[in-house]
Amino acid sequence: MSKVTVIGAGNVGATVANVLAHKDIVKQIVLVDIVGDLAKGKALDTWQQAPIDNYSTSLMGTNDYKDTANSDIVVITAGIPRKPGMSRDDLISTNANIVTSVVKSVLEHSKNPIIIVVSNPLDVMTYAAFKAAGLDSSKVFGMAGILDTARYRAFIATELNVSPKDIQAILMGGHGDTMVPLPRYTTVSGIPVTELIESTVLDAIVERTKGGGGELVKLMGTSAWYAPGAAAAQMVEAIVKDENRIFPVCAKLDGQYGLNNIFVGVPVVLGKGGIKKIIELKLDKDEMKLLHDSADAVKEVMEVFDKM
Repeated sequence: MSKVTVIGAGNVGATVANVLAHKDIVKQIVLVDIVGDLAKGKALDTWQQAPIDNYSTSLMGTNDYKDTANSDIVVITAGIPRKPGMSRDDLISTNANIVTSVVKSVLEHSKNPIIIVVSNPLDVMTYAAFKAAGLDSSKVFGMAGILDTARYRAFIATELNVSPKDIQAILMGGHGDTMVPLPRYTTVSGIPVTELIESTVLDAIVERTKGGGGELVKLMGTSAWYAPGAAAAQMVEAIVKDENRIFPVCAKLDGQYGLNNIFVGVPVVLGKGGIKKIIELKLDKDEMKLLHDSADAVKEVMEVFDKM
């Protein structure tokens, strides 16, 4: 049984802790926030839920990184949302400083943890965490693809009026408008989705997926948290249980897909120790161009960080 630390007790971090507690697969979850009482309250609330929902996972909330000692897995959700008048560069600078500080604080008390980044802008924050951690790239990666793929699958399930359980899909590239859903690798109980949904409708679903986060911000006035939190918890589960799940994950590429020294969404095998393998799909020319265009957009943001 593992010890998992979740940094940030906001909506996403609290959801990670709550969903993971329900899975009953780790011994302890530590929820950390600079507002210490917030973390304590949300951890206590989830612990009081345990007798009702029948799980044994213990939880604690804190603002002291000493309590994170000997964590096996650390999920970073800390950061601020983009505010009116704030440029993208401002957001990158602020959140990169937060993520870098968090990673250094964690590593003072945990020697070799697996780090999962959820903070935005996702791809560059994962890069920032990797540079701050000095760990192998198999141990530092970001959660985006599972969330984006879930949105894509949910939209397809709605269109076909079928269970989302039966839909499998892969999505690649950066987390944002340049993400690359791949209809050719999308199936419904093994049936290619292209045989079930006409191309114009499928194209519209792809576009809706790309703007999935923005759609929720418009509806709620804030970023999503249920699906992102559950997605990060699913990654933790795959690692703890050594499931060797194939997930789209923001990972460091070193030659795969013709890309080097960049963090971008690709399918990987996830299990004990983190990323066991990066899977290279045989993309056609159009798909490869979309991936490289997405990677170029990510590189632009990474360059902003490098110049800080």
